[in-house]
Amino acid sequence: MAERWYQDGLRFKCTRCGKCCTGAPGFVWINDAEIRAIAEYRAEPIEEVLGLYTRLADGRRTLREKANGDCVFYDREAGCTVYPVRPRQCRTWPFWESTVATPQQWQRTMQICPGSGRGELISAEEITRRIKVIKV
Repeated sequence: MAERWYQDGLRFKCTRCGKCCTGAPGFVWINDAEIRAIAEYRAEPIEEVLGLYTRLADGRRTLREKANGDCVFYDREAGCTVYPVRPRQCRTWPFWESTVATPQQWQRTMQICPGSGRGELISAEEITRRIKVIKV
């Protein structure tokens, strides 16, 4: 395997600030297993979770957003209301292919995410594992 620029690892500690859950619209891609987990966690029927909290975009399913762009499951007072069962895309942030492709991309990530570049040292192997979980 080619040497990665982050071969010594990168630091990250989630501050639960919500910056990755709020603001400009985007996509949080979600699969059937994640929908089932959210439905079970919320004690709601899968059909209700699908109808109220997800939508189709580009032939895939994504979480809906509130009118202000916040994730449908983000509460500005309480944080993520489905945190224990949050989707893979949320669990692997900020280690997406698009955010660690280059040192410059990582610098941009650190500008928007206060936990990036701080806290626990995440190994290159773990970063690579997370990148492979979902393509974002």
